[in-house]
Amino acid sequence: MTEPALKIEGLVKNFGSLVATDDLHLDIEAGEIHAVIGPNGAGKTTLIAQLSGELRPDQGRIQFAGRDITGLSMPARSALGLARSFQITSIFPDFSTLDNVALAVQAHAGHSFRFWQPAGKDQSLRRPALDILENIGLAARAAEPAANLSHGEQRQLEIAMALATEPSVLLLDEPMAGMGRDESGRMVELLRGLKGGHTIVLIEHDMDAVFALADRITVLVYGRAIATGTPEDIRANDEVRAAYLGTEAAIEVPHA
Repeated sequence: MTEPALKIEGLVKNFGSLVATDDLHLDIEAGEIHAVIGPNGAGKTTLIAQLSGELRPDQGRIQFAGRDITGLSMPARSALGLARSFQITSIFPDFSTLDNVALAVQAHAGHSFRFWQPAGKDQSLRRPALDILENIGLAARAAEPAANLSHGEQRQLEIAMALATEPSVLLLDEPMAGMGRDESGRMVELLRGLKGGHTIVLIEHDMDAVFALADRITVLVYGRAIATGTPEDIRANDEVRAAYLGTEAAIEVPHA
């Protein structure tokens, strides 16, 4: 039987008296898009921070492809193939789109940064960077300063920089945040194109995007998983609907 890409066993994280992750058990299967949803304060970002190595759990264990990574740092997890988009990298606004990705390629290869010579001029970095930009639909903006990109394009660029680390698992924390309908649609298509080649853990408030993309969905409430299943399972789950009844962050579950 194939090992899960990520196996979460008995994860607990407290902030004083606040229980952010409450005895969480969850398997993320290789190649799937697994969405984690829930109201504000459910513990979604805290979970991603623990998976990435930014936060250390108080109890429990995280396995990545069968290896215990609970005690590993963020750089060590990145080296194994675990990437957290939007937080593991930062856009350099004055650099070109191509230079941003080439610098991420350079960093992953373990080379020192050569800021006095734009990384995008180095053919050993330029070629893979251009390939990534082509794959995510930003090749036409390669020479444009990153500061000139739209909000949605900057989100795409951040994903491109994460992809430059050659991850097998992508942890995406609200990639559609702040986007309009058209930009969200492009991001959905981008993530759909990554499906299969990468395992994706997706935190997202845009339920249309979640139900369009996810193979499985886990619902968190106060740090505890109250349901995990296919989008159809979640649609039909009375406990999921009851969990949001009367809350400000009520989730509208799209119908098929």
